[in-house]
Amino acid sequence: MSKDVNVYALSTCIHCKNAKKYLDECGIKYNCVFVDRLAGQERTDTIAIVKEHNPAVSFPTILIGDSVVVGFNKEKIDKALNDK
Repeated sequence: MSKDVNVYALSTCIHCKNAKKYLDECGIKYNCVFVDRLAGQERTDTIAIVKEHNPAVSFPTILIGDSVVVGFNKEKIDKALNDK
C-alpha cells in the first residue's frame, strides 16, 4: 500500500536535500514543495499547512500518510513508510 508523501523543504537546506535523496534512493514517489520559492497567498497557505503538522515550521517537514517526520531522520522516515 503506498502512502501520500509530501516534503516541505527549503531549496538551500542540506537536510532537505538529504531527505529527498534518501526518499529517491528508497524509490519513494513524493511531492516536494520548496517553501522559500513560493510567494504571496500560496506561501502563506503552505506555511499554514506546515504549521498544522509542525508548529516550529522547521524544515524539512515530511508528511507520510498520517505521520509527520520533522528533520532528516532515516529511522523515523522508515517507520512512517512501514506503519500500516
